[in-house]
Amino acid sequence: MKKRQRPPAGSGWFLRKLRTSMQVRVVSTALTIGILAVVGLGTYLATSIRDGLFEKRIGQLDREYARTAAFARETLASSQATTTADVQAQMVIMVRERIGIGQSSARATFLLSASDEPVGVADTATFASLQYIVTPELRAATNYGELAMWQAVEIPGPYSETGHAEPGVIFGSLVEIPGYGPFGLYVLYSMQPEQESLVFVQRTLFGGGAVILALLGVLTFLVTRQAVTPIQKAAATASRLAEGNLQERMPIKGQDEMSVLATSFNEMAASLEHQIEQLERLSVAQRRFVSDVSHELRTPMTTIRMASEMIHDARDEMDPVTARSAELLQNQIDRFEDLLADLLEISRFDAGAASLELEESDLVEIAQRVVDDTSPLARNKEVTVEVQPLAGPFTADIDARRIERILRNLVSNAIDHAEGGPVNVQIAGSDNAIAVVVRDYGVGLSDAEVGHVFDRFWRADPSRARTTGGTGLGLAISREDARLHGGQLEAWGQPGNGASFRLLIPRFIDSGIASPPLPLTGVETEVAREWVATASKPGELVGMKS
Repeated sequence: MKKRQRPPAGSGWFLRKLRTSMQVRVVSTALTIGILAVVGLGTYLATSIRDGLFEKRIGQLDREYARTAAFARETLASSQATTTADVQAQMVIMVRERIGIGQSSARATFLLSASDEPVGVADTATFASLQYIVTPELRAATNYGELAMWQAVEIPGPYSETGHAEPGVIFGSLVEIPGYGPFGLYVLYSMQPEQESLVFVQRTLFGGGAVILALLGVLTFLVTRQAVTPIQKAAATASRLAEGNLQERMPIKGQDEMSVLATSFNEMAASLEHQIEQLERLSVAQRRFVSDVSHELRTPMTTIRMASEMIHDARDEMDPVTARSAELLQNQIDRFEDLLADLLEISRFDAGAASLELEESDLVEIAQRVVDDTSPLARNKEVTVEVQPLAGPFTADIDARRIERILRNLVSNAIDHAEGGPVNVQIAGSDNAIAVVVRDYGVGLSDAEVGHVFDRFWRADPSRARTTGGTGLGLAISREDARLHGGQLEAWGQPGNGASFRLLIPRFIDSGIASPPLPLTGVETEVAREWVATASKPGELVGMKS
């Protein structure tokens, strides 16, 4: 039983889903926008509520402190204390009682002299160790200011009701102690209730935002699912259609836009099925027609061949014009027979009836035999053809007749288009493959021409003279022969810099090809470099790509 593979974890899986799933993209986009909106709105609300709570509480404390300071001034002004000890005692009582009755948020009170010199009575504080909380900046502002001053501070844990550090505010202003000068009256208030209110509000906002985001995600998922599910079904149906299941159709439900899409899709699928069936019938009919016509023409062709040979043998007894006609007739009959043979071979490939007769053969010997057979054409075109075995082994289990036909086509085409330049037939082998590269340095091929060079009856330049008498099927048959061996035939070209064809076949049938023993453009040779250097003209593209 095949185990299910786990999807990749972490961001890799999410990024893959983001690329391949429209639903994930839509939900992610909606959640991202929702998160940004909730965070922005939550931050704004939390800041506004915090500032509002703080300003409101500062206003309340400012009024409370004003009443406390007024009560302190009135008490000190009406005091009957006459001695320093009595004044000091009164200061201690005022500080320890924290002056205002009912001020539950007051944590400490301080009476600190505004003078830098001793005045006879000591500074008094509710907690002497907490006196540092009155900062020099606040004392300076209080001593020289006319209004009450305040400063935000932190109340240490030992002096708070919760046992933990609390936010606080300390207010200060000057009061006059008769006979001893001005003193700063400082009262420390706790902001813990407001802090707890703010924390509660923040938690509420956070919880509400999380609920909103969850609802947004679920809503977006459900909405996109309604839209994506029909599209996924359409994609699956289209995929099965592409695989050849032409009877596949989309289910139609309701009367909405998706049902209209499904109806149109099914109509398109039905039309495609009908057209493909027509094309298949036409293709079968064409293949049968070509095969039947090719076979039927063999018998009259044999008769015509016998008659033409008799006329050709007797041409010495004819006048020159009639003798020349006999030669032309013989040549055209040869071309006609070649065309019939190629058509029969193509029909075998189309019908799947082509087969291999495998035997161990040496590709160097086959290539040399092809070069020897095409030597009259090479001499006529003033082209030098050279076979170059580069690295062995060169033997393989092949159908020698088919491989020889491939090389004959490639070499003949190279000679015909070499423009007097050299033609190299390079052969190299590895443990599992053999490559044969036929390279010329003539007119070359463009990228568009390379894409069509193996098409049936295609010619790069229809106006170009065909001296070799080809049928236009040679390269198409050659590619089919290569595929029949489990190999491949490839082409490369560059206008003005020649063309290169590489035959790549496995040494043993069905053994596969790990890597090509030769590059598609072959290996540059000294002869080719010299020819390119001497044949090039200013502005022409020279050299050889590898």
